Amino acid sequence: MTMSPSVPDPDRPPPARFALDRWTWREIAYLLANLPVAVVGFVYTVVVLSVGAGLSVTVIGLPLLVGGLQGARLLARLERRRARWMLGVRVEEPSPLGRGHRDEGFFVRLWAGLKDPVGWRALLYGFVRLPWGVLTFAVTLVSLFVLWPVLPFIARGLTAVDRAMARGLLSPSDELERRIAELESDRGVVVDTAAADLRRIERDLHDGAQARLVALAMGLGLAKEKLTDDPEAAARMVDEAHGEIKVALQELRDLARGIHPAVLTDRGLDA
Repeated sequence: MTMSPSVPDPDRPPPARFALDRWTWREIAYLLANLPVAVVGFVYTVVVLSVGAGLSVTVIGLPLLVGGLQGARLLARLERRRARWMLGVRVEEPSPLGRGHRDEGFFVRLWAGLKDPVGWRALLYGFVRLPWGVLTFAVTLVSLFVLWPVLPFIARGLTAVDRAMARGLLSPSDELERRIAELESDRGVVVDTAAADLRRIERDLHDGAQARLVALAMGLGLAKEKLTDDPEAAARMVDEAHGEIKVALQELRDLARGIHPAVLTDRGLDA
């Protein structure tokens, strides 16, 4: 019995070799670009935190901080794309921050923006990247001229830390994303079910009770006209109308019972 070869991980680069292949040059370019990118992220983080905290006693401080968190999300998205293209790291995109409903109020939406874990982890990523960017830039630049025979292994070791940082700080929270996906799916199911029920109620009213009530009105009108000329025929028509009323009332009861399903009362919304 032969064992099938293991399937390589598409997110994992090939093993490092002494030769400077395209993966090694990508990793070297990534490490050299760490310094300018880290400077931009660090400056942005310091400005957002200092301005937001300094103006938090005013009416514009907290909204500015929320806007800064949204900007940090944008920088984190660019970093995920850079890591995906240069390091082969596939980090899932987090769900966008929900803006809530207008009737929830300004402060409710503001508090939801301040509690954004993705934005805060993006700011933390920008803060810790500066010393690491300086270190990787210096080590890579020196190794490029002095330690170039072992540069592929140095670059692989340094980028392994970058991959861990990207996965740890820029990836979405599994529990939070799972809960958001469940809520969005449940909301879609509820909306679709409600729309289908409304269409069914409209169809049942139009084709069932409404049609019977129209026929009943026409029958009573004819009976009223024949009341003086043919009382017996009018009595028969009134009896038929009485039977139609009973059927229409039963259809309306069944329709009203279907609007509120029994399983909702017996087992709740989950069922």
